[in-house]
Amino acid sequence: MLDEMNDDQKDLAQVVRLALAEQTEDVRLFVARLVRKYRNSNPELAEQLNLFLRSKQSRTATPLRKALNTTTTEPILPVDDESRLSLLKVFKDPIDRESPLLSADLEESLQQLIQERKQAKKLAALGLHPTRSAIFVGQPGVGKTLTARWLAAQLGVPLYVLDLTAVMSSLLGRSGSNLRAALDFAKRHPCVLLLDEIDAIAKRRSDESDVGELKRLVTVILQEVDEWPPEGLLFAATNHAELIDPALWRRFDLIVEFKLPEMPLVKDAIQRFLGPDYSVFGHWIDILTFAFNGESFSNIERSIQRFRRALALGTASDAELIENLIKSRVFVLEHQARVYLAVLLTKQTHLTQHAISDITGVSRDTIRKYSRAKKGKRRLKNEPD
Repeated sequence: MLDEMNDDQKDLAQVVRLALAEQTEDVRLFVARLVRKYRNSNPELAEQLNLFLRSKQSRTATPLRKALNTTTTEPILPVDDESRLSLLKVFKDPIDRESPLLSADLEESLQQLIQERKQAKKLAALGLHPTRSAIFVGQPGVGKTLTARWLAAQLGVPLYVLDLTAVMSSLLGRSGSNLRAALDFAKRHPCVLLLDEIDAIAKRRSDESDVGELKRLVTVILQEVDEWPPEGLLFAATNHAELIDPALWRRFDLIVEFKLPEMPLVKDAIQRFLGPDYSVFGHWIDILTFAFNGESFSNIERSIQRFRRALALGTASDAELIENLIKSRVFVLEHQARVYLAVLLTKQTHLTQHAISDITGVSRDTIRKYSRAKKGKRRLKNEPD
């Protein structure tokens, strides 16, 4: 039905919907957007709407209305005017949500952020405010969004995610209004807001390939980060730190770098992702840890889930799965790493040295040499801790 309406009819329908839902403040914000929208095409209408805004201040709800509002349904999410699709993804996780896999220094930094929120009154008494904004930097699959969800759960508020690549997929002229609608919504409701893929908008303003609209959106982002209210929490995430406008880095209170997991975290991740199948794969844990070293959490989980499905369906044994994994990865390893892997296989499996040589490409003489060295406690060069 909405698809058959013209723009004016859609605007009217939106005002009526918000009014009937008694979202008074949302009505005022939407009308303010209409003022900007019609300022050039219909200045008389824009002026009239602006007069209404100035003359009708938001009235304080009656006690009964306040009581009703405490039992109303969830707040109405902002939508794209053209598609009518929600601009935000919503995550409402319980406080006991499983914590993400984090390095010790990263966990310490995020725990302080949580404590700052929980002791905001203590900070305020000292003239301080808690961290208002942070930018998460790292490759895909290292846990940026999962960490944002966990932090929101610890604070007892929902996480709203605005995917800025989705915002940019609409007409450029609407991107600014979509962005402001999402930001205004987050300011009005207790939440954590995550601006995902922020590099889609906040590129360097010196980028000559950028059009004027995008540069204006960068300015909007800079202003919003500067003015974000202390009671709110704004996150941004990027996989491409090199594309970000340098001015944006200075705006965020905290820069959180998510690195690829080191081997102890890789081992923890494998144990977590294996779940009840750890009883089957547990004796392969050191080999799996070495094979997955340098991979993101999401890649590790994807492979482990594939193992578990194959095992459940009976299409491959655990030994066959491990052997195929090693074959697929071994030739991207440097020679010394392959030697270490060959020695590890000699120590922890029943494979013959001939089979291990075929799998790893390491000669049997080399395997025997370093296996003896290993028994003599001689450490291999580049051997992981």
